[in-house]
Amino acid sequence: MIEFRNVTKSYDLNEGKKNIILDNVSFRFPEKKNIGVLGVNGAGKSTLLRLIAGSEYPDSGRIIRKGRYSWPLGFSGSFHGNLTGIENLRFACRIYNADIEYVTRYVKDFSELGNYIDEPIKTYSSGMKSRLAFALSMAIDFEVYLVDEIMGVGDKGFQEKCKVAFEDKRKTSSIIMVSHAMGTIRDYSDIVILLTGEHLEIYDDVDLAIKDYETISAAPR
Repeated sequence: MIEFRNVTKSYDLNEGKKNIILDNVSFRFPEKKNIGVLGVNGAGKSTLLRLIAGSEYPDSGRIIRKGRYSWPLGFSGSFHGNLTGIENLRFACRIYNADIEYVTRYVKDFSELGNYIDEPIKTYSSGMKSRLAFALSMAIDFEVYLVDEIMGVGDKGFQEKCKVAFEDKRKTSSIIMVSHAMGTIRDYSDIVILLTGEHLEIYDDVDLAIKDYETISAAPR
């Protein structure tokens, strides 16, 4: 269960202006549902995932979580650059009370990083960090997986491996997914949240949500 209570989130812009992502939003996310998140560029889709994950905090209001939520799949912003891949992995295992030996074996095999797993994260390319983050996400069991366009990580072979692993996790977990691909939203979502100018609306009808999103996207801004 996750609930937003009077949550406001904004970012400072030039000349004292603010980009308001959420404005005093109260909302309880449906449980055991796969949720697609739609919104035009800059609407705050990725920010919403980071708020749910706890990797960012609201300006005001409360976010109440119960259960095990992943970080956004592929998100590597929480890695410590001076620590190696293995050291970051072990740190995550301690936080989530996961089996270090199992997770280490899984991540080494899945990430295909080879000897780089023992090198500092600051020496990694962005793709290598995403591989490590995705593999680590799959190695630890979560009740809800947060997904931000992750299927584009790596080459075609690695992408296929990601999809297979992700489908396996979906058998026992639910997802909250951001995607610009409407086919992906249709395939993975039971309901849709549409971010619309500082607020959000929930749709039980996925096709209607996509239709309204496409209308908003086509409107001049």
